[in-house]
Amino acid sequence: MSLSSNISEKAALIWAIADKLTGVYKPHEYGEVILPLTVIRRFDCILSDTKDAVLEKYEAVKNIPMRDVLLRNVSGKAFYNTSKYTFERLLDDPDNIEANFRDYLNGFSENVTNILEKFKFDGQITTMANKGILYIVIKEFTTDKANLHPDLISNLEMGYIFEEIIRRFSEAHNEDAGQHYTPREVIQLMVNILFHDDNDILSGNNVAKTIYDPACGTGGMLSVAEEYLHQLNKGTEIMAFGQEINDQTFAICKADMLIKGNNADFIKDGNTLSDDKFQGQKFDYILSNPPFGREWKNEKSIVEKEAKLGFAGRFGAGLPAASDGQMLFLLTAISKMKEPKDGGSRIAIIHNGSPLFTGDAGSGPSEIRKYIIENDLLETIIALPNDIFYNTGIATYIWVLSNKKAGTKRQGKIQLINANNLYEKRRKALGNKRNDIPESAINEITNLYGDFVESEISKIFDNADFGYTKIIVERPLKDENGENVLKKGKPQPDTSLRDTENVPLKEDIHTYFEREVLPFAEDAWIDEKKSKIGYEIPFTRYFYKYEAPKPSAEIMAEILELELDLDGSLSEVFYV
Repeated sequence: MSLSSNISEKAALIWAIADKLTGVYKPHEYGEVILPLTVIRRFDCILSDTKDAVLEKYEAVKNIPMRDVLLRNVSGKAFYNTSKYTFERLLDDPDNIEANFRDYLNGFSENVTNILEKFKFDGQITTMANKGILYIVIKEFTTDKANLHPDLISNLEMGYIFEEIIRRFSEAHNEDAGQHYTPREVIQLMVNILFHDDNDILSGNNVAKTIYDPACGTGGMLSVAEEYLHQLNKGTEIMAFGQEINDQTFAICKADMLIKGNNADFIKDGNTLSDDKFQGQKFDYILSNPPFGREWKNEKSIVEKEAKLGFAGRFGAGLPAASDGQMLFLLTAISKMKEPKDGGSRIAIIHNGSPLFTGDAGSGPSEIRKYIIENDLLETIIALPNDIFYNTGIATYIWVLSNKKAGTKRQGKIQLINANNLYEKRRKALGNKRNDIPESAINEITNLYGDFVESEISKIFDNADFGYTKIIVERPLKDENGENVLKKGKPQPDTSLRDTENVPLKEDIHTYFEREVLPFAEDAWIDEKKSKIGYEIPFTRYFYKYEAPKPSAEIMAEILELELDLDGSLSEVFYV
């Protein structure tokens, strides 16, 4: 059985337990029971081999301050359970299932009980007990279909199963599955690029690197990065850091890290924009798929307060419109980059089309682009195929940023890769996800990035190619006699005739003005005090291909054919 089919089958079997919830819960509520129970059952299975040894040790050390360390040593994991119960042993006393199950949950080490609190699971226990289904549901989790022992389900597979169950829950809830779930092939591409030329990580032994996701969801990006890195070099350790605002997905991410033996304390809950849990920390790699098109009005006062700190905070470059906070995550990522003297950092972050071009010169988004490009941080933007995300079919892009361009062929350059057509159709759509990026396309995109050469779908530009000077063109105000209105000997502008021109940054504004404006308005002038530098990246313009219209004769033939079809249809309606 393949990895993917094993995951799908196991997730489907676990999700089928929800049948026992019918009547007590509505379908969109099933996940509130199934998700935490899946996590608890996984912990239960992991600890089963050392359960009795832990109980024996607990009796000996329960009054000792260092018992936590001693019990972890016996369990062989970063967590343990001191209750006499397991899922199987709970079934021996159906009449006291609620009290015994609570005893069992309270027996977990603090790092697990903290996770369970985030699921807000206590109320579900009461509901199921009152409705008489708690025993039935726990019994279902002891059957073969819910056997989650590590001998049967690897940590990697378990992470996938978590995310598959979340996706099912999100669809049942009619939520954005995409806010929790980034397709694996997209993460694989991002990780390929992040690690592409890091010789330390690819060939060094006993190297430790850090990776951070400011909107980590269930931790899928961090997990794939770790998995991929270990495939490349087992001697390299990567420490994963992340922050997540949603309690359930945070709980699953933290549980996943704990199960894998990672430091789960590096996963923080809270709103990254208004409560940065990693203030002042720097990381080797940053990757993320932050929410886009989501307003940040609730965080506005705190974000604006931080913005006033300038570059002592995260948002010194500028602020986007309050209707879309995705560029705030981009600025957060940039603020976490290590200094080049300390090895520098690379970022891969997903955005929709908006950050490429929204905002005029001097606006927040333009100022953010200006800061990024003028500081030579932008390496590459990759246009992904449409319909590869579960919650949106719109155009999406991977931005790749680095502060390690100096002295390389990328210095002062930006590469655009149009991977829009590098996909294959799915046999069955998952929400809006109708397409996949195949392995061959991942390799092609990675090679285009690594080779840094031009092709039909790869173009390389100077940083300045994306800049422009917005000039204000004034025309004189006339009095009733048609004479210029003067003030201190200078003609005054007629605001009703005011116009603007965007002059490419590589061109002198006066040369442009003389060529493009004066021949049509010889009395015009530039108000140079109001000139502003702006940046935009009109991605699709650079890859536009002209398609000649069909010949008129061909169009006429198609129209006549349609008319004939229409006549036939109308005759059926009116002359039956």
